[in-house]
Amino acid sequence: MEQLFRHPIILFFVAFVLMSLAGWIGAAILRPRFPINDESKDDFKLVQSATLTLLALVIGFSLSMAVNRYDQRKNYEEEEANAIGTEFVRADLLPAGAGTQIRADLARYLDLRIAFYQTRDEQGIKQINVATANLQNRLWRMAGSAAQTQPNPVTALAVAGMNDVLNTQGYTQAAWWNRVPLAAWVLLILIGTLANMLVGYGAENSQGKGRLLLIMPVTISLSFMLIADIDSPRNGIIRVIPQNLISTAQSLPKP
Repeated sequence: MEQLFRHPIILFFVAFVLMSLAGWIGAAILRPRFPINDESKDDFKLVQSATLTLLALVIGFSLSMAVNRYDQRKNYEEEEANAIGTEFVRADLLPAGAGTQIRADLARYLDLRIAFYQTRDEQGIKQINVATANLQNRLWRMAGSAAQTQPNPVTALAVAGMNDVLNTQGYTQAAWWNRVPLAAWVLLILIGTLANMLVGYGAENSQGKGRLLLIMPVTISLSFMLIADIDSPRNGIIRVIPQNLISTAQSLPKP
């Protein structure tokens, strides 16, 4: 089920069919069998209003969670770019041979980080993650060896910068794994289905009622799609563009 919420377009059509079916069940099955009499109209409207209000609150809460996670991913992309750019400069504090090699590896590391943001293929992401981990180990070993050769506060500054480079990548990965919980999605779909059923159940018999009953499913499905799109780092239309990393790569001196 989690895969469904990672593909916003598919989620839209699935939610639309489900919500439309719920509205039809309420209008075509429940209302004829259990008609609403005049004494129950006020109670029904109270329950319907409360359900729709709860649905709006849950949608707003879920959208807020998705937006916060999107902003977090953007912030970590900026921190990654700053950490890599700073360490590229601090590499001059290390012995000449080590500093030159670290700058060359940092340039390759930067290309991998840009590819991480731009690649959608799962197999490609696995290859990028493996290459990133190997290059991280290499960068840390070189920085540590250079610091041991000349142990002083200046080289310690370069090692601290390398530590920031590695840490920011870990923070970024954690942010990309941090998604709207599955329980929140289940709650959204359940309340949305019940709300559409109540709307269909309370609809008066009138010409054009079928077309009007489609408005609610479309609106809710679009809301679900927007939440899933913002919450999907790779499969949605709204994505984090690594503009800071690209700018850093363009600012690096060419070999």
